[in-house]
Amino acid sequence: MKALTTIGLLVLSNIFMTFAWYGHLKFHEMKWFQNLGLIAIIFISWGIALFEYFFQVPANRIGFKENGGPFSLVELKVLQEVITLVVFVIFTTLLFKSESFRWNHWVGFGFLILAVYFIFRK
Repeated sequence: MKALTTIGLLVLSNIFMTFAWYGHLKFHEMKWFQNLGLIAIIFISWGIALFEYFFQVPANRIGFKENGGPFSLVELKVLQEVITLVVFVIFTTLLFKSESFRWNHWVGFGFLILAVYFIFRK
């Protein structure tokens, strides 16, 4: 149960982080955001990223072996990276129609997934 809770919280945290890091690139399409300067955009993104921490910190605390969770620190990090990749691909596919993934992107993603395999191998 702790593993699923950790993964669920990591997914939620990465959704917020992806919106904080890349969502602002779509602000120009929203009338209210068009006249905002960079500092305002930074603060808005920071506000979004705050919610990322509400999920990321508990995920790491619940999931970490030394706190009774199922994952080592390295496993938590690699798991988080792959979740970030999956969330990013979905986000980009849905919101940035002009972006495309090429074969070399998929090969790189495959290597990251292989990293999970090797990190979790006992």
